[in-house]
Amino acid sequence: MKMFVVGATGVVGRRVVAQLVGDGVEVTAVARTPAKADAVRSAGATPVHVSLFVREALAAAVAGHHVVVNLATAVPSGERSADAAAWSENHRIRREGARNLVDAALASGVPRYIQESISLLYADGGDRYLDESAPLDPTDITEPALAAEAEAARFAQHGAVGVALRFGTFYGFDSAHTIETIDAASHGVFAVPGPADAYWPSVTTDDAASAVVAALRAPSGVYNVAEDHPLTRAEHADALAAALGIGALRLSAGDGLPADLSMMSRSLRVSSQLLTALTGWHPRFTSARQGWPAVVAATRRSRGDVLPLDDRRETT
Repeated sequence: MKMFVVGATGVVGRRVVAQLVGDGVEVTAVARTPAKADAVRSAGATPVHVSLFVREALAAAVAGHHVVVNLATAVPSGERSADAAAWSENHRIRREGARNLVDAALASGVPRYIQESISLLYADGGDRYLDESAPLDPTDITEPALAAEAEAARFAQHGAVGVALRFGTFYGFDSAHTIETIDAASHGVFAVPGPADAYWPSVTTDDAASAVVAALRAPSGVYNVAEDHPLTRAEHADALAAALGIGALRLSAGDGLPADLSMMSRSLRVSSQLLTALTGWHPRFTSARQGWPAVVAATRRSRGDVLPLDDRRETT
């Protein structure tokens, strides 16, 4: 099998590449810089320098592959996420980039296409578990993910297999968003806004990658990818604090968020049972109670930290 992976050097993409190579798959991975190309080669894949926005070159690069996986994003982090203009590149990737990539895959006769999407598309569900049929309420920031899903559906309409994966929010030791969350916790704050009893869908970057590989067995459709037992924000905060060995974290109710970011304060108890039923996929960590200790330990190893983050702050 030959697979073409876009977004291969991101926090999920590089894990996907490693799993595929380990399974004996021949992987071509998009790499936009020489350093990223070296990283792709070190992982056992073949790098290719191509843009999602150059249609002819993209079609040539995709030719001869059996699966195309689109994990490309440009999600702004930190304070930039509140700036609507900072999302323009991500929006273009999900609209124009996905369209070009599907066109290239169709022109080359690729039989399967897998598209990254997000579970923050759902309307507030309160305490209810949300499957793929739950009502959606996209904002200007999340709507382009629906455009990308529509491209996967268009691919399927031509008789091939098109899959869209609605991921919970990622966390992993090498994720910028996770590092920001841990650093905020070291100052006593849980960085995800919203009511304490509102559910927050999450999945570790390792489990997200294994879901992408499982999607090779899925029929066409949209699938949620999140932990089996989503936690409320208060439970997330407690799990993170326990993993760090620090006291209780202060939560923000999320009052006053702009409309574009309203999804951040919703209660989204997302269920991944459909993907599990059709592919056998299970996350390694059933909830963030198990995920946060593993992620914090990996973060400390990568940073060389040996003390709880609050103690380290007080002694430096």
